[in-house]
Amino acid sequence: MKQTFCILIYLFATLNNAPAQTKHFSKADSLQAIMNRYTAAGIPGVSLAVYTEAEGWWAGAAGYAKTETKTPMNTRHLQYIQSVSKTYMAVVILKLYEEKRIQLDAPITRYLPRQYSRYIPGAEKVTVRMLLSHTSGVPEYQTHPRYISWELLHPTSIFPIEKAITFLEGEPMQFAAGSKYLYTNTNFLLLAMIVDAITGDHAKYMSEKIFRPLQLQQTYYHHEPGYLHYANLPDCYWDALDCGRPANITELQRTSVAATKGDDGIVCTPTDAVHFLKALMEGKLLHDTTLALMQHWVDDSKGQHRYGLGLAYYSLEGLTGYGHGGGGIGAGCILLYVPSKKTYLFLGCNLGVLVAGKLPEKADALKNEVLATLLMGQ
Repeated sequence: MKQTFCILIYLFATLNNAPAQTKHFSKADSLQAIMNRYTAAGIPGVSLAVYTEAEGWWAGAAGYAKTETKTPMNTRHLQYIQSVSKTYMAVVILKLYEEKRIQLDAPITRYLPRQYSRYIPGAEKVTVRMLLSHTSGVPEYQTHPRYISWELLHPTSIFPIEKAITFLEGEPMQFAAGSKYLYTNTNFLLLAMIVDAITGDHAKYMSEKIFRPLQLQQTYYHHEPGYLHYANLPDCYWDALDCGRPANITELQRTSVAATKGDDGIVCTPTDAVHFLKALMEGKLLHDTTLALMQHWVDDSKGQHRYGLGLAYYSLEGLTGYGHGGGGIGAGCILLYVPSKKTYLFLGCNLGVLVAGKLPEKADALKNEVLATLLMGQ
């Protein structure tokens, strides 16, 4: 009875906090047709939310939240935002910076407990800023053989993620701290552990500083009761054999996400994701000078802008975008803001895009068509 009551309250909140949708969004039919076409071609389900200054809000969905029962995907379904969570984590660190509780150029050994920092090679030379910008050189825990082995042998058991840090003992640095850029999930796991040490609970602090002030009532993370067991979470699929017939791996997806912190872990509706990025870019979360720090880009080996502080840089056919992408074994997404078009969007699917294959390629093509339709010719 209690569970049923909670589900009803959740659905009521979902319906009553959705933004008003523009009646005649000019590209609605084109966007819906794209999503329909790709779900007919094998992608299980897709959900999209858009905000433009000129036309306001629009959201749409296609395909299935659960293919076995042909349950339609809708815009109220929660989406796994995967590595987009890193942008939220970065805002948490920068809120502590504004509160003068953390210094960006201080070594992480000042904040990370010795029980963990002793496993990080060169920890005394790694700064908080380097973690945020993926320039730390610390090893990647997600590709360590011991971590992969545990995940494969215990696919539905939640891994105690702090243990992953112990796997890095004796590993060499990927490069000298601060000398180059390389996207590394360990950076944001360490940031979450630092916030835990400073505040007692990084997830609770994130809720207090981001979710509650922005009234993101359909955004959930580790501190929430019943985490990852909400009625509106879609099932997840992975075409593991690259045969065009994705298998339902929902329990595997939920277990994988539940084990992460800092570098992954948030689920939310597409409109909540857009609300977050819009609020960030409009200065409602950070001071202007701090937001400018997020957009101080580091370059890759080819001299191309790649990443700021928890924010990715996108070059889109001559247009510049800010945001983040995310990929997992059972989901994929992108959250993006294009300033010159005054356009925000979140696009998510319940198909694993982490491993290359024909269906992940279709998901990428879907993303490109949606972006082209929204941004070109405006």
